[in-house]
Amino acid sequence: MNVDLSKDTLFSTVVFRLRSAGCVYAEEETRLLMDEAETPAQLDAMINQRMAGYPLEHIVGWAELCGFRIEVDPDVFVPRRRTEFLVAQAANIIRPGDIVVDLCCGSGAAGAILAASHEDIQLYASDIDPKAVQCARRNIDAFGGHAYQGDLYEPLPETLRGSVNVLVANAPYVPTDAIGLLPAEARLHEDRIALDGGKDGLDIQRRVAAGAPNWLAPGGYLLVETSDRQAPLSLATFTEIGLLSRVVSSSELESTVVMGMKPKT
Repeated sequence: MNVDLSKDTLFSTVVFRLRSAGCVYAEEETRLLMDEAETPAQLDAMINQRMAGYPLEHIVGWAELCGFRIEVDPDVFVPRRRTEFLVAQAANIIRPGDIVVDLCCGSGAAGAILAASHEDIQLYASDIDPKAVQCARRNIDAFGGHAYQGDLYEPLPETLRGSVNVLVANAPYVPTDAIGLLPAEARLHEDRIALDGGKDGLDIQRRVAAGAPNWLAPGGYLLVETSDRQAPLSLATFTEIGLLSRVVSSSELESTVVMGMKPKT
């Protein structure tokens, strides 16, 4: 079914083509493309897409996160490896039967992985981008999750208000003026709405935090991914709305997460 990797000449040719287009990990990408392609013609088309700058994940249709294969459609935000830290922090908090919400869910990667790791949770997700929601539904349906299209909390069932145990949000946090500095793969092939966090990058995070106390159960947690530079501002926002908050980070993944707990009383 797949292109035979034993064809050393073909492998070397593909590596050369990808490397000439600026692909730093040409060998790894070649192995993946050759494994995914079902015919030589499909492989050639995939190579041409990659050489034109399309994200590898959009070409093969999936991204790997925490060892799971997450479906990713064209234009939908590609999960970054640093988000594994956000997922891990949430996974450590979740208890059996918890209600978990994945806001700004994109492909639904965080929610899907949490549901796969904790089969007895109730999972809900939302995103403003209809393309992302369609993708998220495919990733979380197998776990009984529900994905809604709309602005942050607006599409969630009212019955969740005051009952959410763990709320994760990988909200856009790139400052508007920094969008032009992003790699072309993100800048040209991911929807801007999934990247642009406003003037200082924290506009969406602030809105997430402002609504959180109304949706979290007593003792419930809000976790957001942010940058090391933005973390003090994110922490201050959490503290201002009454969450007991802290910053955790991973040097290995170059990831920073702000966590806040709604007081139990």
